[in-house]
Amino acid sequence: MTSSTITIPAKDGGSFTAYVAKPAGTAPAPAIVVIQEIFGVNAVMRDICDWLAGEGFVAICPDLFWRIEPGIDITDQSKAEWDKAFSLFTAFDRDKGMDDIEATRAVAATMEGTNGKVGAVGYCLGGHMAYRTAAETAVDASVGYYGVGLQDVLDKAAGIRKPLMLHVAEKDEFAPAEAQAKVKEGLAGNALVTIHTYPGQGHAFARVGGAHYDKDSADLANGRTLAFFKTHLA
Repeated sequence: MTSSTITIPAKDGGSFTAYVAKPAGTAPAPAIVVIQEIFGVNAVMRDICDWLAGEGFVAICPDLFWRIEPGIDITDQSKAEWDKAFSLFTAFDRDKGMDDIEATRAVAATMEGTNGKVGAVGYCLGGHMAYRTAAETAVDASVGYYGVGLQDVLDKAAGIRKPLMLHVAEKDEFAPAEAQAKVKEGLAGNALVTIHTYPGQGHAFARVGGAHYDKDSADLANGRTLAFFKTHLA
């Protein structure tokens, strides 16, 4: 596995960076756009990219906060960092973020060492954006972990024409039961959507080192994610 940082031109001018992890070997591989949490392209996101590269994918994690402050790389281990993360979350323009995700997807589809197939996986804020990526871009498959605010964008569900998997934390403090029910009801008619709920789990149960990390549930979700991508990005 090798890693590097690339620069991607933005749709409306300027550019942003992305962390890239590539698998060993020279055979063309599917690409996966990794969509960040509210802590930026930090060690958790880079580790996810490295994990995916180890499973045979080219993983690309763009800096979606670059319009606010480039290079955000913080943790969930202090109140000051949480305060910073929530301020970034509030300031983040999701429509422009979608432009940056689409720009990343387009680069991933033609990057040397890739086979043209591109998936997306996102966490928390990124889980929300992964849902929108499925609905608004030409991505081949998308996975969202504990996405927040999905009940507010169900009007976009008609655009989902490629497979989407959602991992839902039953006790997610940022996605209450009522919101989860609305999402399941709103997506029930789309055979391309698969929703897995993890009983008793809180938000970010798959974030290694996080307060709610649960290895068994994380391993189950990650195994499902890998199987999903290996099926739909083959």
